[in-house]
Amino acid sequence: METYTSQYDYYYGENFTDNGELDISVFSECPDAQLFGLNIFLPTIYFFIFFTGFFGNLFVIFVVGSKGKRGGRLVDTFIINLAFADLIFVFTLPLWAISASQNNCWKFGDELCRLSSYIIAVNRFSNIFFLTCMSVDRYLAVVKLMDSRYLRSSKCIRATCVAVWLSSLFLGVPSLKYRRVVEIQNSSYCMEDNSLSFLGLSLTMVFLTFVFPVLIILLCYGTIIMHLNKHCVAAANPRAQARRRHSLKMVFSIIVAFVVSWLPFNIFKVIRIGLQLSNANVSCEADSWQQNGLLISCCLAFLNSCVNPAIYFFLDHNFRQRVKILCQTLLGKPMLLNTQNSTASFTNIGTSESLGAAGGRTQTDSNF
Repeated sequence: METYTSQYDYYYGENFTDNGELDISVFSECPDAQLFGLNIFLPTIYFFIFFTGFFGNLFVIFVVGSKGKRGGRLVDTFIINLAFADLIFVFTLPLWAISASQNNCWKFGDELCRLSSYIIAVNRFSNIFFLTCMSVDRYLAVVKLMDSRYLRSSKCIRATCVAVWLSSLFLGVPSLKYRRVVEIQNSSYCMEDNSLSFLGLSLTMVFLTFVFPVLIILLCYGTIIMHLNKHCVAAANPRAQARRRHSLKMVFSIIVAFVVSWLPFNIFKVIRIGLQLSNANVSCEADSWQQNGLLISCCLAFLNSCVNPAIYFFLDHNFRQRVKILCQTLLGKPMLLNTQNSTASFTNIGTSESLGAAGGRTQTDSNF
């Protein structure tokens, strides 16, 4: 008689047949090889991400949003939306932390199982789509500045954000449909339906919502680098070019953090789906490696939700300047003259940015 072990894909679960019945045959007879202390390590990491992600992203929304429409950068719209997506996501982590501390048993009902899984999916999709939009925005700002006035207008940016949210909400629907709570040996688990149709859909989603956007991001930044190397724009306006490079560095850092966080999970996910679709016989050692790899890579992916605030603070001097101004305002301290001057420079970052054009003409990059 086959027995169920605690070594299963606790978040990206399995164990359903095509007709929706629980398939006990998928449970392995292999001994439990789950990493020692995961019931302590995972809850600790999840609660750490929850607290740092909650306060960090709330802080980002407050700081970046405090400037209002006037004086803000176009990229700030994407930053606020990214922070909002991460803020919603971290509210689900206490549920998964408690579940992990109880050997992955789920005691919060079917509705929260589906909803929390849906929120995680929407967060992942919205993050990569917003980062792709930010990369395209940097491409337009550097390579196609003179031809992108409409595409980089505030109205168009807001419409893009709405489209990203609607797309992410739609693409996350399978998490609502294929996630459920099942009873196994008198314990409840929040698991995914691993029918053939869902496995194919999952594999398609990996390419649609990770591989394809990353290729677009690489194409944008590759073109930007070649453009900057080919045209000596810095000679025409060194200050404008410095601001542009600074913005590129910040956006690139956010993208690298996302890719590094989510790439291991997507690799393990594709391997597992491929093995399931091919009905391959997997040894106990390989199965253990996959399971533990998914657990650790899932933690790494979730860490991305609290990384961005640190990137803004350490790499974006404009963000730090805005924090300084807010602190002085809240403490009731009068601003010194040099602070006011730097504030004006910060407020209008990019509004006076110009690129040398043919015949000595310049093009203003408003709200860079």
